[in-house]
Amino acid sequence: MKKSVTSTTGKKRGRKPNKVSEKVGQVAEGKKLNFDGEEKIKSEELLTFKFEGAINQKIEIETPEFSAVCPFSGLPDIAKVKITYFPTTNKALELKALKYYFVSFRNVGIYQEGVTKRIYNDLMALLGHSNITVRTIYNVRGGIDVTCTESGIENLRFPV
Repeated sequence: MKKSVTSTTGKKRGRKPNKVSEKVGQVAEGKKLNFDGEEKIKSEELLTFKFEGAINQKIEIETPEFSAVCPFSGLPDIAKVKITYFPTTNKALELKALKYYFVSFRNVGIYQEGVTKRIYNDLMALLGHSNITVRTIYNVRGGIDVTCTESGIENLRFPV
């Protein structure tokens, strides 16, 4: 389902008044930008392969090429994604499939915190365990750094 952020300022030149975001109750200034809903995220793209190595092996995956759309402004949110997990169910993530999954977020309007939670939940369902940490480190916007972490690994939940 296509969604949009609409905003125009002032009543000069026959413009419509600002539309207030239903989710955050604020006005987004700028143009009308369309984006997709979360139903466009393709969790079915995710695949695993059988991994019979040591279940205590820690696997770390990182990509600087993640993007979604801020549902407030309609502008892109660019992030580095770091995934850490232990293959305790003898499954490992197939990386090409993970990349296609990440690409499915590209035109989706979803808050940064929601992205992290969604990736974590999808990976937990796929791998069949919660020994996973997902960290999203977003590019600076407006002088503010944002890092979100979702984890089921006790000692990795909130590292210093």
